[in-house]
Amino acid sequence: MQNADRHSPKAPEPRWCSCRVPDVSRRQVLGGLTAASALALAGWPGSARAAAGGRSVTITVMGTSDLHSHAVDWDYYKDAGYSDSGGNVVGLARVSSLVNQIRADRGRERTLLFDAGDTLQGTPLGFYYASVEPITETGATHPMARQMNAVGYDAVALGNHEFNYGIPFLNRWIEQMDAPVLAANAVHAGTRRPAYRPYMIKTMRVPGHPPIRVGLLGLTNPGVAIWDKANVSGRLDFLDLVETARRWVPVIRAKGADVVVVSAHSGDSGTSSYGDALPVENAAALVAEKVPEIDAILFGHAHLEIPERFVTNEATGRTVVMSEPKCWGQRLSVFDLTLVHERGRWTVTGKSATTVNSNTVEEDPALVTLVKKQHDAVVAYVNKEVATSTEEMSAAESCWKDTAILDYVHQVQTAKVREAVAGTENASLPVVSIAAPFSRAATFPAGKVTIRDIAGLYIYDNTLLASILTGSQIKEYLEYSARYFEQAAPGAPVDPASWTNANNRPDYNYDQFSGVTYDVDIAKPEGSRITGLAYEGTPVADDRKFVVAVNNYRQSGGGGFPHIATAPVVYNAQVAIREAIVEYASAAETIDPATFHVENWKLVRDGTPVF
Repeated sequence: MQNADRHSPKAPEPRWCSCRVPDVSRRQVLGGLTAASALALAGWPGSARAAAGGRSVTITVMGTSDLHSHAVDWDYYKDAGYSDSGGNVVGLARVSSLVNQIRADRGRERTLLFDAGDTLQGTPLGFYYASVEPITETGATHPMARQMNAVGYDAVALGNHEFNYGIPFLNRWIEQMDAPVLAANAVHAGTRRPAYRPYMIKTMRVPGHPPIRVGLLGLTNPGVAIWDKANVSGRLDFLDLVETARRWVPVIRAKGADVVVVSAHSGDSGTSSYGDALPVENAAALVAEKVPEIDAILFGHAHLEIPERFVTNEATGRTVVMSEPKCWGQRLSVFDLTLVHERGRWTVTGKSATTVNSNTVEEDPALVTLVKKQHDAVVAYVNKEVATSTEEMSAAESCWKDTAILDYVHQVQTAKVREAVAGTENASLPVVSIAAPFSRAATFPAGKVTIRDIAGLYIYDNTLLASILTGSQIKEYLEYSARYFEQAAPGAPVDPASWTNANNRPDYNYDQFSGVTYDVDIAKPEGSRITGLAYEGTPVADDRKFVVAVNNYRQSGGGGFPHIATAPVVYNAQVAIREAIVEYASAAETIDPATFHVENWKLVRDGTPVF
């Protein structure tokens, strides 16, 4: 589940990306309009070529973010074109059509195209070319590199999910990219020396005007240090975005940049999902406020749509225009920057931004054709049958009930860890398991179960570990997890969906244990909700030790759960949990809840079961 950046709390759609699933129901839908019409409705001023005259010129900066390996408009889980209640579409092939229209309208020489990161992970397409047919072994060009090169990006920044598959994989993708790949605040461990290119300067040659030099600073997310600790620890450090920008923006200006743009994989809220252990996670607006001489910021990571935001720099009093496009290629941010040439230099005199809905255009057929063979290979892979289920199982109620489908994850994790510790000094310890309801939409049908079904259940590229926790630590862990629920009066109507996601805690941060029994009393205040914690019918002693199966995201500190990040690790074979589920199901051939489903926890109010 790399990266605590936030699923929609009520009904996340199944993705392999761990980032927030946007609330599409509140967004304006512009279906059926051309890109130019959509821009006009958004107040976009139209052709810069007509508007430019004399010493002034308007340039257009386009931006994407959080593409998350959405190459084409396809939902691999549904085996159909993408659809949602907001009429959105996905994929870089859609974005390409928008980019082509805007370049035609504005003039290619007046436009730039940047990305703010999280490109490589998020769908089975990304997983397949990292793990099933990895580009590091086959030599094939990654489908997202193919498309981004064809679209003609001028530069891209690294997101935190770029590190999910390890540094060698990331380096191979960077080699395949035509555009510079930037991350100024990702430095070699123990140094301030950038591990990746920190910035680039692009010279724009607009006919009839002196050259315009646009600098782009790339910033990635400090949370990589937690979310991908196994891949980066001892190799890379991730510095504060504000301090890094303070270092590099003057350098970019000194190199002759007339315009400075920042591409930051960082939200604008000023908050962090991991407390204050690392530099601020969502620092894009802080960069605008604290660092002088920035004109515009393209940002991402939070999966929100923010067409235009102005932030006043506290040192200069000048405004910085910011924009975040919605994820997965659903929107394209479009900045207009007007410059005037006086006394031998360009000065930015006007700034605006908006977002354009990619449902206003059809897919670029060239981009679809470019990755068709790779896309078809993934479709065939996810539709492979792995087992037969004796009955239908659903995760719809997994956030408030112990369900069979989530118990299947526990079953696989427990079996794998128990096998791993056999014959070791920990073989006599009981093995328990932690899992969370990642997607309420997950189901196993009665009958044929495919890789696609399993991927819909376990939507993250996590690996399996095992650590040692004591009884008292498990109790504190469960109390922390139980903060997920609102406090509910004993006699209030039973409305479980309204009790979840207290304080905006996402579903993936409601961890459930198997192997021990306990009640969650939501009539009680936070910190005193776990009652009756027992193992095989005996109350769990504070000092009793357990081997706990857990995913790497949680073990590395994701979600801020107590004890687990510092607990001794007794197993870490880098086994992908999703692949372990596929292997287990294939070997068993049958998935029968009667053999593994145990209702070991329940919701109660003042001791009375809710259900």
